[in-house]
Amino acid sequence: MEPILIVTNFPEKEQAIAFAKKIVDDRLAACVNILGSCTSVYNWQGKTEFADEIPVLIKTQKQHYTKVEQAITAMHPYELPEVITVPLSGGLPAYLQ
Repeated sequence: MEPILIVTNFPEKEQAIAFAKKIVDDRLAACVNILGSCTSVYNWQGKTEFADEIPVLIKTQKQHYTKVEQAITAMHPYELPEVITVPLSGGLPAYLQ
């Protein structure tokens, strides 16, 4: 097993909850954390943009990455959603199981 953390953001909490429920129900993630609202500052199409977003942390296995990415792009309202994968170099073994 190769645990990974996938990070994304949704513009609305309800969208993040629907997404999290789907991938947990589909057994593509063991746990999804939906954090409180944050302000993102980024460059999009040559302009500096500001957006309130809901960070989402997805704990899963590397073997599920492609399906999780597909679920994000299918359910996300953004033209180009953030999808970042962070490899996990360690953790409490019983939790990672």
